[in-house]
Amino acid sequence: MIFKKISPFILAVLLAIAGYPQDQDRSYRIGPEDLIEISVFNVPELNKTVRVSEDGSVNLALIGKVMVADQTRFEVEKKLAALLEEKYLKNPQVTVFIKEYKSRSISVIGAVVNPGIYMLFGNKTLLDAVTMAGGLSEKEMGVAVIIRKYPDGTSDSIQVDLNKLMLGQDPRLNVPLKAGDIVNIPIKKLLNIYVFGQVENPGEVRLESEGSASLLQAIAAAGGFTSRARKQAVLVKRVVDGKEKTFKINVRSILQGRQKDFQLLDNDVVHVSESIL
Repeated sequence: MIFKKISPFILAVLLAIAGYPQDQDRSYRIGPEDLIEISVFNVPELNKTVRVSEDGSVNLALIGKVMVADQTRFEVEKKLAALLEEKYLKNPQVTVFIKEYKSRSISVIGAVVNPGIYMLFGNKTLLDAVTMAGGLSEKEMGVAVIIRKYPDGTSDSIQVDLNKLMLGQDPRLNVPLKAGDIVNIPIKKLLNIYVFGQVENPGEVRLESEGSASLLQAIAAAGGFTSRARKQAVLVKRVVDGKEKTFKINVRSILQGRQKDFQLLDNDVVHVSESIL
């Protein structure tokens, strides 16, 4: 086999014809689970598509195990070329193409136009993530929850008030993102709650929520208690697995701050009985 030197210009032209993109982010550093395609010009038997292992290495013909993690594709090209030139080839022309970016990605889910997985090129923030996902899909802004996992297996969540962030009230709310972060912007929906008995406007109330709404919200939406309401024994009826379940709630204690507000679900029925006094 004869190996000839090829000029960088001709190599670039050949790569362009072959369909290799030339606009990949030069700063992106390869990491575990990335899928990379390695090509050696004029030596097709050395061409290989390989996924980077958890320890950041790849196994290649002739040169064996090579660490590629935390290096750009251009740095890996130079490294592989040097290793091949040491023993096997004269002036090898190595090209590395990143086919799948896995190690530097984030997930954006919930109330955005285009939820999905996005790559972290350079330093990105929460606002960048919302922009990459096409912006918010709802007019009313609520919160964003950033779920972050750590190497030791633990995780944490950061909650950000989107109204304050979008209005620029506090720059610290524009949280810098890290690889593996999950950005969740909960989708709000309308819950149908039925409030009867001793309230000013009994009937159906519709509450905007992110999955649940509170009992106090429902009572307020129904005009509040009448003067004859028995606040210490409000009943909430809910169908669970086809069977009706009843909760007895002391709203007076909630108002006094002695217990937490009760969370309602869609189609719950609230009954406020009349005081016997």
